[in-house]
Amino acid sequence: MYRSKKNRIIAGVCGGIGEYFKVDPTLIRLLWLLITIMGAGTGIVAYLIAWIIIPEEP
Repeated sequence: MYRSKKNRIIAGVCGGIGEYFKVDPTLIRLLWLLITIMGAGTGIVAYLIAWIIIPEEP
């Protein structure tokens, strides 16, 4: 799993997850937004951790 270089809006995390699971990255972004809204900011923290942990696409 890598952060996407082509399909990125902020850091490519959602694009990379979408490519890895062969799902439209827009669905991943919407799910992440829902988690952020419902989880009182948990999605933001998870996104930052994923940004640090997941390497960028070679």
